[in-house]
Amino acid sequence: MQKILVSRCLLGQRVRYDGGAHGPFGLLERWQQQGRIVPLCPEVAGGLPTPRAPAEIAGGQGAQVLDGHLPVLTIEGEDVTAAFVDGAEQACALVARHAIRIALLKARSPSCGNRENYDGTFSGTKVVGEGVTAAALRRIGVQVFSEEELPAAEAALMALEHGTSGTIDLG
Repeated sequence: MQKILVSRCLLGQRVRYDGGAHGPFGLLERWQQQGRIVPLCPEVAGGLPTPRAPAEIAGGQGAQVLDGHLPVLTIEGEDVTAAFVDGAEQACALVARHAIRIALLKARSPSCGNRENYDGTFSGTKVVGEGVTAAALRRIGVQVFSEEELPAAEAALMALEHGTSGTIDLG
């Protein structure tokens, strides 16, 4: 049975920067009952507390953080890059340990965002980009979806389990 890495906040666990949570959604509840879910909050795994100051990446580019070109900064100016990179490394280790090929991560998070992110100005401005963990997972071949793409994530999972490529083109 194919396992799925899932952001803990999407499972109703109160690990968001503001102490909040999302979900769980019906599909995630089913996957939990089936024993498919490997939960992780990369920011908490990397050593950050809950609640914590909001953090953003200039330009919203997690890959540039991984490459050492950009920091992750809190609204107070604290550099939390090391915690974000550590959390991404832990996600990659879980993926390897459980042979995970699909992740369902929180949209627009500086760790988990998979399509867009905030621009680093703390103004609410969104840009095309991805979080640090999403970028790290993509680099090792994991398909990364957000909670806004549940049908596509489910289709990718079914494709993997039925022996097809499992790659879903989202445009």
